[in-house]
Amino acid sequence: MKSNKAIKIDDSLIRGSVREVLNTARELLPEAYVTQAKPYELRTEMLSEKNKKANLDILNSIIDFSNGVSAELDTVDRAEANIYNSRFRSLKVDESYLVNSSFLTALHFGNISDMSSTIGMDSLAFMRLERDFDTFDAWQQDFIACAMSSRDGYVVTAYSNFLRRYISFIVDDGNRGILASSIPVIVLKCTSGMYFRDYLGDRKSYIFAMMKELNWDAIEDRFKKADKVAEIMQK
Repeated sequence: MKSNKAIKIDDSLIRGSVREVLNTARELLPEAYVTQAKPYELRTEMLSEKNKKANLDILNSIIDFSNGVSAELDTVDRAEANIYNSRFRSLKVDESYLVNSSFLTALHFGNISDMSSTIGMDSLAFMRLERDFDTFDAWQQDFIACAMSSRDGYVVTAYSNFLRRYISFIVDDGNRGILASSIPVIVLKCTSGMYFRDYLGDRKSYIFAMMKELNWDAIEDRFKKADKVAEIMQK
């Protein structure tokens, strides 16, 4: 027979265990890390096959460069670091750009290309966007405006742990404009390389095409995770 008795968990013990594991990992592992792109099946007909292949290849290249920078950081001389011209500074700036670009691009590929795209009014995504933007249409208008304003970068809707709400913001060139302490849930890549082959200078048509095929199932999972983090952060 199953007991319905609640079990009280000591948060301090959990935090202590996590700290112990992290400290041990820091002692055993060097700084270098290796990441790998997951395969994406882009079924959309809103982008040409050449475009899809080219941009998937770009993602793999970004990740390869990121892994290379990580390896270099493992051996670079930190004693020579300075604000003017040091190899360490250059590598850290490159690392930020490459990690952010690979992360945001992966999120972009993961939330587009659903040819049967629908969102339910009872979904968490819809309810949260209505709550924080007043209406779903208002979120769409704000998202499109951000996408039109991004200088060869991204538009991101994310949960801000600081503001305690969802907000859309502009990321330029991969690493400028990222909101600190935010959890991305919807990402659209607006670099010219993402759309120029198929849409030339008509960025708005590209944005509308991608938004028509947003993968709301994938986005819903992100909202659920963001909500769990929000609940923890507000304690």
